[in-house]
Amino acid sequence: MKYLSNYYIIIVFGFSVFFVSCKGENKTEIKTEAISFTKEGELSIFKKDSLLINMDIEIAESDYETETGLMYRESMEEKQGMLFIQDKFKVQNFYMKNTQISLDLIFIGENLKVVSFQENARPFDETSLSSQVPAKYVLEVNAGLAEKWLLEVGDSISFTR
Repeated sequence: MKYLSNYYIIIVFGFSVFFVSCKGENKTEIKTEAISFTKEGELSIFKKDSLLINMDIEIAESDYETETGLMYRESMEEKQGMLFIQDKFKVQNFYMKNTQISLDLIFIGENLKVVSFQENARPFDETSLSSQVPAKYVLEVNAGLAEKWLLEVGDSISFTR
């Protein structure tokens, strides 16, 4: 009986050493690379017939690009933005899931005129941000720029790839 209890102690001790040593080996650190801006086109915003600003854009038109947008980005320069080209001209709804930077969303109709905008969308907020009226394009820029540019419904854009 004494041998049996010593045997159990040795087994328990052995398993403890094994599990503690294995636990230490599984420590892996996952590192992700920062997502950097990739210029895919240029966009201009106009007030009446006067040029307001020229900017570089990334273009989101595939399902994956549209679903991820500017998620996981840590920053974006003032003259950069992302233009979403939607399949359908309809009321558009966006949210800020996994988006680390505050944005202005500029909704644009088929005729390339601004139809509405949502200013200062909060990072990580999953509340739906609606265009309220049908839109074909959505331009995301850093928060505060719509106000700085005095953007209004009826202003227009042009873009090239």
